[in-house]
Amino acid sequence: MKEHINNLVKLQKIETESNGIKLVLSNVTQRLDSLSSRFGEFEQTTKDKEVKLDELKKSYRLYKSDIEMNISRLKKSQERLGTIKTNKEYHSLLKEIEDIKAINSQIEDKQFECLEQMEDIERVLSDRNNEYKELSEQVNKEKQTIAHETEKNDKRLAELDTEWKRFSGKIEPELLNIYLAVRDKAGGIAVAPVINSVCYVCNMNIPPQMYNDLQRCKSLKFCPSCQRIIYWKNTN
Repeated sequence: MKEHINNLVKLQKIETESNGIKLVLSNVTQRLDSLSSRFGEFEQTTKDKEVKLDELKKSYRLYKSDIEMNISRLKKSQERLGTIKTNKEYHSLLKEIEDIKAINSQIEDKQFECLEQMEDIERVLSDRNNEYKELSEQVNKEKQTIAHETEKNDKRLAELDTEWKRFSGKIEPELLNIYLAVRDKAGGIAVAPVINSVCYVCNMNIPPQMYNDLQRCKSLKFCPSCQRIIYWKNTN
């Protein structure tokens, strides 16, 4: 019986390692999606800034066009001053000239503000070019690491599957069926060591007589609390 228990323990260790690897492999897609998301967010932010820069450049050109048009109007109005014959017309034209100057001054302020925003975004985009290279290298490196780990885990998983078949073949079919049934009912852990009269999985005390029988390892025993297969583990 001791040999059978040892094989069950080995079988469980194989399954525990196998399940851990399967969990890692199941997260590979999520890890890759996370990397793609980081890259996508960076690219989208950069694109948004490029769109904003294009809008500012368009506004800047419109401001420039308006200023040039007003300068042309101002020049014509100033030329007309010499042809004015009445004070009323003269003052009216002066007011028109001042209004044009005031409007141009406001447009120039907006144009200057627009230029400052353009320069700020251009500086950010220049910095992001370097960040893009760094992020691209980092993401590619992480993807290579994930690919290497995945290949390694796939290989180990295949080895564990072979080991499982080898050790399960050493166990009597009836005992193996009991093990599988207990494993499925007990959340994947079918075998539990008993240390100092305590089940190591559920932390419940084992009755003295059962503990004594367990040390002799003559027959299969189950924890009265969690119903797992139990075995005595000597810690001395």
